[in-house]
Amino acid sequence: MASTFIGNSTSIQEMFRRVSEQFTAMFRRKAFLHWYTGEGMDEMEFTEAESNMNDLVSEYQQYQDATADEEAEYEDEEAIQDE
Repeated sequence: MASTFIGNSTSIQEMFRRVSEQFTAMFRRKAFLHWYTGEGMDEMEFTEAESNMNDLVSEYQQYQDATADEEAEYEDEEAIQDE
């Protein structure tokens, strides 16, 4: 018997952020870049990938902040009802 679980959690943003930081550090030093440009890739593709990763982290952060705001509002409503 087999099963598959597909989940989406804002906690993944930490991993994306860490990968992005490592990528940025290596890209700024142009580490291994010559291998990729030699095979036909352009430096701009790496810049675009970095931008996409940063956008993804920002989007997850927005969802996390929105969830935190909703929880705070819910707690405020409960406190008012308890009074």
